[in-house]
Amino acid sequence: MLRCLIVLPTYDEATNVAAVLRRIRAATPGSDVLVVDDASPDGTADIVEAVASELGNIEVLRRPAKAGLGSAYRDGFRWGLDRGYEVIIEMDADMSHDPSDLPRLIASVDDGADLAIGARYVPGGSIPEWSWHRRLLSRQGNRYAAWALRLPISDATSGFRAYRASTLAKVDLATVRADGYGFQVEMAYQVAGQGGVIAEMPIRFSERTGGRSKMSSRIVVEALVLVTWWGLRDRLHRTARGDQR
Repeated sequence: MLRCLIVLPTYDEATNVAAVLRRIRAATPGSDVLVVDDASPDGTADIVEAVASELGNIEVLRRPAKAGLGSAYRDGFRWGLDRGYEVIIEMDADMSHDPSDLPRLIASVDDGADLAIGARYVPGGSIPEWSWHRRLLSRQGNRYAAWALRLPISDATSGFRAYRASTLAKVDLATVRADGYGFQVEMAYQVAGQGGVIAEMPIRFSERTGGRSKMSSRIVVEALVLVTWWGLRDRLHRTARGDQR
């Protein structure tokens, strides 16, 4: 059994968090959970602590204010690396990611992947509740990221993924600045840059069942700008190396 930590960032997830924690425990009884809560005014952290006293092996990292998804994951990753976990998993707390898929993600890392991604845009993956134009926008954005950064994956923005901890430890988290979708792309980009093995497995992505989305147009624009900059920078570096030769 690999020693696994599941990192759940939360902000105002009181309507979802107890259910998702119980489903995580049912799917992966041996995994630990860290909830990174950004001072949710709806009492999310208190609910987590109540469920933790019932289920066990659930910790809460209370942060003083809302600081963004990327920041929450960086703090959660550092927490897990400091405690010697072998696999660190990220997923949403809004029920859009199905906890029953967790064993497949963990098995993918156990089989040799450095990063296992629950992907919507591989055969068998789906987003049934999304409109066709929303799916098209997301898919084209992922195709652009894969082309610009030469990433061998179809769903670089997926937030349901598992990292081999030894690979994650090689990423300088202090230099990872993106948030939201940009954070997911940047982390995949970092793993690929190390020569890490990235695997994708199909998932069914569901619309959140309660609360409201934390994503904004600013986060989408940030991701687009960062991907474009990284892609241009890499091409300039390759051109410079070619001129030197």
